[in-house]
Amino acid sequence: MNCKINRLAAKALKEMLEKNEAAKDKMIRVYVTHMHGDHAHYDLKFDTPTEHDEVVKTDKGIDIILDSRDEFLDGVWIQYFQVPKEEFVITNPSKHHHHHH
Repeated sequence: MNCKINRLAAKALKEMLEKNEAAKDKMIRVYVTHMHGDHAHYDLKFDTPTEHDEVVKTDKGIDIILDSRDEFLDGVWIQYFQVPKEEFVITNPSKHHHHHH
């Protein structure tokens, strides 16, 4: 499975993992919150890998958990923007799906 992440998203996620008590001994999981038609919505949460997960090492030094059974997670791109507002944007260019978080 593949996952891309931009520099700002990696920085923001590392800070979340370091500063949030709920993140102790956990990693970041990207998951599909719901689907309607051919459109998927994604979100992030702190979690630990399970038997069906793949831990994807990004080129920005942060590992992301993806459920290997969900084809809509393969190829996700996690971005973080500060303008016009601070937010994560998770897209899957290969599936043309996205969600703002």
